[in-house]
Amino acid sequence: MKLTDRLQTIADFVEKGSRAADIGTDHGYLSVYLVENNIAESVIATDVNEKPLNKACECIEENNLNEKISTRLGNGLDALNEGEVDTVIIAGMGGHLISDILDSSKQIASSISTFILQPMTGEEDLREYLYNNNYKIVSERLAKEGKRFYHILKVVHGKSILSDDIFLEIGEKLLQDKDPLLGELLQIKLDKLSEIMDKLVMQETENSKKTYSDFNKKSRRIKELLKDYES
Repeated sequence: MKLTDRLQTIADFVEKGSRAADIGTDHGYLSVYLVENNIAESVIATDVNEKPLNKACECIEENNLNEKISTRLGNGLDALNEGEVDTVIIAGMGGHLISDILDSSKQIASSISTFILQPMTGEEDLREYLYNNNYKIVSERLAKEGKRFYHILKVVHGKSILSDDIFLEIGEKLLQDKDPLLGELLQIKLDKLSEIMDKLVMQETENSKKTYSDFNKKSRRIKELLKDYES
């Protein structure tokens, strides 16, 4: 089974021999791929809605993987029992919702060693939650499909310190590891900031002046990151 770039990047983060849970499995493609390619020993595929879970069941049956992939209807981590998986994948939903899933099932979350998280939006909210709740981002990669970028985070339990607020928006690990897509993403962010600032400079209100100053400061910081990335 061939995955999209987003799902393939998620799959690449899963360690061989994992007992995984795919939260919000949707069509079940990722679960099937992980078992079919001997990456995960077993997968629990969950979804909060019956319709996508039924699609996943069909995909699992078509690939004769019922013995290694089980499906469960449930909300977030509530569908799991303590200790039955070591890796949890939460992908394809907003960063705020992912944070809520982790926060609402703290006891289950504490029994899981590795989390692979892929927010569709709100990656800043998710990173802030992780920094404030004793989670450590050990790796991060970007995936791109069309014009859209996706952030994929590999997370474990552990204290980490936020050295600069800009790293809530732009993952520090992306810069450290010189992710091949980061330069393009930073330039897009700079172009958007420049466009907004060009409009703000024409306004004379105190609020617009403050916003311009804030955006100008962010623009300078991103330029510094881009310079570090390219060096």
